[in-house]
Amino acid sequence: MTPGHFAYANNSNRFLALPPLEQQPFAVIGVPFDGAVTNRPGARFAPQEVRRASLMLCDGLHPVFEVTPLGLAGDAGDMRLPNASGLPEVRAAIAEQAAGWMAAHHCVFIGGDHSITLPLLRAAAARYGRLALVHFDAHCDTWTDHFGEPSGHGTWTYEAIQEGLVHPAQTVQIGLRSSGERAAREYVRDQGGLIFTARDLRGKDGDGLQTTIAAIKDRIGSTPCYVTLDIDCLDPAFAPGTGTPEPGGLSSSQLLTFLEELSTLHCVAMDCVEVAPAYDHAELTSNAAATLVWTYLCGQIAKMTVEAGFNGAAPV
Repeated sequence: MTPGHFAYANNSNRFLALPPLEQQPFAVIGVPFDGAVTNRPGARFAPQEVRRASLMLCDGLHPVFEVTPLGLAGDAGDMRLPNASGLPEVRAAIAEQAAGWMAAHHCVFIGGDHSITLPLLRAAAARYGRLALVHFDAHCDTWTDHFGEPSGHGTWTYEAIQEGLVHPAQTVQIGLRSSGERAAREYVRDQGGLIFTARDLRGKDGDGLQTTIAAIKDRIGSTPCYVTLDIDCLDPAFAPGTGTPEPGGLSSSQLLTFLEELSTLHCVAMDCVEVAPAYDHAELTSNAAATLVWTYLCGQIAKMTVEAGFNGAAPV
């Protein structure tokens, strides 16, 4: 049995009503932990809500990629985590379980707060070597401490660079706009990476984003790349259900454009974090998250099937 796997009673509890994970090349895994949040808790409940929202996407081809995850992806359920323990113990459990899945599958993780990304990066870097990082977020997550604590959901990017898990010059942050001291806000740029703030991207979409997307592709090249998507990169109008909402963010359309156009990168794993269902309205946030995860999956499946010589569509 794959580490952390447990069976579901019915397919309404699985992303896209996928079957349980077995030998499929793509895996969806929940990481129900929010013990490191600084504002509103509740992201531990996101995996089930995002799965529920995804069910309306399960019966058709993606309109851009013309593929479906059906037949190529499975849902492994949620990780079993020691939530009553401290953050180091939880992160160790996440990294151990993630490593088992990454050995056999291209993984998409549904969090959980953003502190889960550090152990996921540890598992990915152990397998693929130092990674490129595409980081969508309202916040820089490069603080050197977490309101007096040494680590949390706002320090993981700093820690990942310090640990050598990611290439600083191939770390790209998109959507930043929160307040913060200059040393934290500009840390990635000071290390040689790229930052495209939400202000930089105002009024740009479609063709207007192509210069930005080309710069990201040029910088990352063929380096194995991890994608982390904090749902609060979206403006609260599109994603109100999150722990630390910041006005002035990206639109759903902009974010979909990024995911569609960056699908050609050598992506090795992805996470979507910080959905907090208790603060959502009309399921706007869980629907956005489900669509974004689905888009990432379809982009990677389309890339895989083209590389395998199938010329576009995965089997339905």
